[in-house]
Amino acid sequence: MLFDALLGNQRIKDQLHQSLRRGHPSHFYVISGPAGSGKRTLARLLAAALMCESSEPPCGRCEGCRKVLGGIHPDYITVDDPDKKTVPVDLIRQARADIYIQPNEGERKIYLFPRGQDMGLPSQNALLKILEEPPSYGVFLLITDNPERLLPTVRSRCTELPLQPLPEPVLRRELEKRHPQSLPDDITTAMMRSGGHLGQALKLLEGSDAWSQQTLDFVEAFRTRDTMLLVRTLVPLEKWKRDQLIPLLQQWTQLLQESLTCRSTGKALSEQARRLASARSSQDLLTAIRQLQKCTDYAQSNVSCAAICGYLQWVLR
Repeated sequence: MLFDALLGNQRIKDQLHQSLRRGHPSHFYVISGPAGSGKRTLARLLAAALMCESSEPPCGRCEGCRKVLGGIHPDYITVDDPDKKTVPVDLIRQARADIYIQPNEGERKIYLFPRGQDMGLPSQNALLKILEEPPSYGVFLLITDNPERLLPTVRSRCTELPLQPLPEPVLRRELEKRHPQSLPDDITTAMMRSGGHLGQALKLLEGSDAWSQQTLDFVEAFRTRDTMLLVRTLVPLEKWKRDQLIPLLQQWTQLLQESLTCRSTGKALSEQARRLASARSSQDLLTAIRQLQKCTDYAQSNVSCAAICGYLQWVLR
């Protein structure tokens, strides 16, 4: 098995293979890259390799590998609270106390931090105290889409594993294998918009027309300049919570951005984007994108949903 489940990134795979073969893995890895670049895949494979009982880790067959890959290894511990916007410092302190308890089964105890970019200064400083003198069996895997948000003192103690975009032939081959029904032009568009990252390209192909009813209504209202339909679409949203409204505004922004790209290139994955591109000018689309981005900022700054929806009724007429 080795690290073949991770596409591309041969330099990283060779680096890890050599360090594991020599028996000198790092105590702290920072795995970085954009969304869909394979960060979680690499973290899971690396954890399996560190728990592997064979001479060629990760073999994928031994008990250690199977438990890690199945998410049931007692010594592979995730440190996170996804309901919180930032990683609570108390979780880091709990991990700091727990690491001095010997592993249950394996030779190592591995802690996964899946939202490194969401660790505030108190959390990073608490983590730093563990990193200064970790026990010999302790390993920390920190995933982040923005390593620049980590303290220099934290980064200085890590082995950085920055994931790179996939080569075009590798990405195209994988997309064609997973989506044999997709048209070649759609695959090309997904590759271009994903920046070379498999996860993003798959999401684009799988969700190109998976729009909510509110989005479909918005498209029809904006496409046909139907003010009353726009009002009927926005008024119910006034009672939503901000954490419900923000993803919807982001979805509308994404759709309009794809429509704007379609006007320039003639290519779009979504039929809704193509319909908008054929009905509204580039200036119309650009203006609406800016207004939606402004409203997203307002929502993130605690402006009420009623005020935001009222504003959109006025500026998108």
